[in-house]
Amino acid sequence: MAADAPLRLSDTHACVDAVIERVGKNITLGLPLGLGKPVRFVNALYQRAKDDPTINLHIVTALSLLAPLGGSSLEKRFMGPFTERLYGRIPELAYARDVSANRSPDNVKVSEFFFKAGSYLNNTEQQRNYVCTNYTHAVRDLMALGVNVVGQMVSPGAEHGQPGQVSLSSNPDLSLDLLPMMRQREAEGTPVAVVAELNGHMPFMGQHAAIADQRFDIVLEHRASDYPLFSAPQMAISPEDHLIGFYASALLKDGGTLQVGIGSLGAALVHSTILRHRHNASWKAVFNRLNVAENFPLVTTEGGAEPFSKGLYGCSEMMVDGFYYLLEAGVLTREVYDHAGLQELINRGEITQGVTLDTLDVLHREKLIDSPLRARDVRWLSRLGIFKTNVEFKGGRLRVGEQSLDTDLANDESREAIRVLALGDRLTGGIVMHGGFYVGPEKFYQALRELPAKDRDRICMTSVNYINHLYDHEFGNQRLKAAQRVHSRFINSAMMYTLNGAAVSDGLDDGRVVSGVGGQYNFVAMAHELPGARSILTLRSRRVSGGKAVSNIVFNYGHCTIPRHLRDIVITEYGIADLRGQPDEQVYLRLIRIADSRFQPELLEQAKKAGKVSRDFKLPAHWCNNTPEAVREALAAAGDSDAFPAFPFGCDFTDEELTLGKALKALKAATATRRGKLSTLWQALREKDEEGRYASFLERMGLTRPGGLKAKLDQRLVIHGLRKTDTQPDTGNQET
Repeated sequence: MAADAPLRLSDTHACVDAVIERVGKNITLGLPLGLGKPVRFVNALYQRAKDDPTINLHIVTALSLLAPLGGSSLEKRFMGPFTERLYGRIPELAYARDVSANRSPDNVKVSEFFFKAGSYLNNTEQQRNYVCTNYTHAVRDLMALGVNVVGQMVSPGAEHGQPGQVSLSSNPDLSLDLLPMMRQREAEGTPVAVVAELNGHMPFMGQHAAIADQRFDIVLEHRASDYPLFSAPQMAISPEDHLIGFYASALLKDGGTLQVGIGSLGAALVHSTILRHRHNASWKAVFNRLNVAENFPLVTTEGGAEPFSKGLYGCSEMMVDGFYYLLEAGVLTREVYDHAGLQELINRGEITQGVTLDTLDVLHREKLIDSPLRARDVRWLSRLGIFKTNVEFKGGRLRVGEQSLDTDLANDESREAIRVLALGDRLTGGIVMHGGFYVGPEKFYQALRELPAKDRDRICMTSVNYINHLYDHEFGNQRLKAAQRVHSRFINSAMMYTLNGAAVSDGLDDGRVVSGVGGQYNFVAMAHELPGARSILTLRSRRVSGGKAVSNIVFNYGHCTIPRHLRDIVITEYGIADLRGQPDEQVYLRLIRIADSRFQPELLEQAKKAGKVSRDFKLPAHWCNNTPEAVREALAAAGDSDAFPAFPFGCDFTDEELTLGKALKALKAATATRRGKLSTLWQALREKDEEGRYASFLERMGLTRPGGLKAKLDQRLVIHGLRKTDTQPDTGNQET
């Protein structure tokens, strides 16, 4: 068992020595998903394994984050200064870089249950080592793999008035459930080591995430080597992404619950939600231009078009930075409480945020408190802010300073004394956001560090098993979860969608894994179990592959993440398909309706050939304007060219880099085929910048005075790309 005081070390090598002394040289190391990996400790342990082949190290984790390097020489020139600027002070995960480069030693194995999308698509070793599991089953599977060492980066409590505590901060998601299981494993005779690495850059998140440092065996602290947190830059939002987010924002119910995933589609939803709330006239102009209520009547019954007077409550495995912007904008304001009976009364409007004697009467009527009041009632009422914090229960009476009050709620004199002396002003202790983990840009981390205590206390980072399903958990049972999660909208993205209603989100039909299931299945299933909840899967109607446009709505596909019997709502940039409870013909037609018009005839013919759609059905004319031009026209209805910007929440790229990024993207698209590559190279060979128009861009790429044939060709390719696009700073869709 962990000692009363953990072993405190400042040297990573000594930390590794202590771990090996406890568990030996057969180490199965469990690490948090994403941000919470203790990089100093992990790198030291990995280096020890590289130096000592008698150590068998198996690392089990998810989402090992690495700074982007770029593939081609042009991408490397572009990414080099950007990567140095964002990640230069952050130590790199050595095992992840070696795995990425296929150079990890034979005595080290890395298994992940979620990849950064596409990062290991062509890495056969990682494809073989991938563990397919739901997020809620990850702890179970970690234990089954024999984890005997756990490491996590944590925030020190002493600096935040919490001596003896640390915050799991970005990653209580698995750790809150894993740590007790590790202690049970230890009690059963298996040596374990639980390591905390302190880092002052981690925001101190309280609530469930704050735990005693005694729960760790070893605490590694060396403030001089504290490092900034890994930043996930903002992704550009294309016009298509914006329109997808716009449609999704119309399905949010005021007073409801929101879950949303990472990426530009999630950011687009957040932006449109804020637009609906703060600039409703502009939002409604687009809403009316698209005839959303008429074309997709679901928004009238399931969503809304007005600002959020009741506000939303966030309950999401990932607390994306968008939730902070929703909090800042006054959208994320619906508070929930950790008592099912109280929450149900709030939901019915029988108890409000304002505290009166009626509050006590309702609680008494529902048998949640007694009359006369008892000590436990007074403690509970004080915790909720119904009673002031200075109210005490002594000798069967209330004590408020020097005053002693009777606790009989049926006595008029007692009631008046309680009203004047004991009642608080409003309920306290409400939570507006339950999150399991977070990753985001540095701006987001800074905002969390600087949050006033009253706002930070309204955010509860907690177990993913509390968030991602409805089963009873130590933090709340099924009744409580259902009471908190009214009008839930679980919004996640997919890569493709089949006409029979199956979603393809994490893998390809050849068996290769793109990312992972994560919590998507959990949220889709929960949407079908919770009254009033809906699952919303978003996807772009098309993609470019091999230089050609390809539909993401397909007749069928050899892999699925979400089976067709869990079909619900699907959104593309061309509208909303309500599939729940619909017969197959309607499912096929509603999906064809929101497909790119270039592919609608073929999809319809396939559906007819399969006997799923009547042979005499013809595409209605108003379905056939699903084009990129129509997307831009719709967004223009807002009347403000800046209403749907590419980077509504800031950008880590400079204007110069945005322009270069656009040029490089154009080059990549132009060279996607062999013919295109030859044509582009031929044109680029004739390019020159005799007027020095592109001098600053060439300087940024290190191509002002290229040496060697390859560098000279790169210079001419950059000039060609800039000439093909636009040399003015651009904020269009940025992908490199």
